[in-house]
Amino acid sequence: MSQKNGSGGVADLSKYAWLSLGVGVVVLALKLGAWWVTDSVGLFSDAMESLVNIAAAIVAIIALRTAAKPADRAHQFGHGKAEYFSALTEGVLIILAASLIIFTAVPRLLQPEPLEEIGLGLAISVLASLLNAVVALILWRAGTKHGSLALIADAKHLITDLWTTGGVLAAVLLVGLSGWLILDPLIALAVAVNIILVGFGLMRRSLSGLMDSALPESDVTKLKTALAPYRGQDIEIHAVQSRISGRQRFVSMHVLVPGGWSVTAGHDLCESIEDSVKEALGSCSVSTHLEPREDPRSFSDTPEGAEHELD
Repeated sequence: MSQKNGSGGVADLSKYAWLSLGVGVVVLALKLGAWWVTDSVGLFSDAMESLVNIAAAIVAIIALRTAAKPADRAHQFGHGKAEYFSALTEGVLIILAASLIIFTAVPRLLQPEPLEEIGLGLAISVLASLLNAVVALILWRAGTKHGSLALIADAKHLITDLWTTGGVLAAVLLVGLSGWLILDPLIALAVAVNIILVGFGLMRRSLSGLMDSALPESDVTKLKTALAPYRGQDIEIHAVQSRISGRQRFVSMHVLVPGGWSVTAGHDLCESIEDSVKEALGSCSVSTHLEPREDPRSFSDTPEGAEHELD
């Protein structure tokens, strides 16, 4: 068995989570100020979502620093899955925040109350939204570049926050212009439903990652292209498996060659295959298992769920 590009730690991206945390504290203070001056439950719901942002950023810092640790005796394939726990925790926190919003909005729905200082409250919320927009863009770019679910989850939550803030601001403005006080609790309830959906989406994606999902079809196509030149009259490749663990990716396969080959020739072939796969997929751990073509056992040991051939 040969393995290329060991499963050590990945880049430490916690600096982005620290940025999210710092800005999150500022945004929360601004949104709480907007709620304080207006007494709007809609703006209160917006502030609660920012509170979740802070909690999620703290969890992301821990997860990203853990994921960056190299493999050790207790975690021989690294710590990449820590990022899935971050996104899963954020999903749970989002749902808890939505429950608090509903608890606050229902009494106001039954007994609407007038809002105060609407103009000042809206101005404060707009400033907070601009800060969130900048951070969301930074996190999204970093998460996409490095394949970090924790950063992408945080960015998605901030983007959701922007949409909900926009809806809240529109509703509060309409309340001020029309006097329809019931719009304030209604928009708060709409915000709660929306972020519940986002929370369940994050949880579903995290659980999928914890189940060792295979590479996406786009990467499988690259893998097939990389292996195609090696599949000839004397060489066969089968039992191809892949899995994703956070930002880490793993590929394994069986390489069948004539039994008369020397160990050096077989090893050189496996090294070349591993280099080609790494070049095609980028950073990943590649394992090859060399077998003689003439041995029937070489064709009967394909693991369940593996690709017998990459046709």
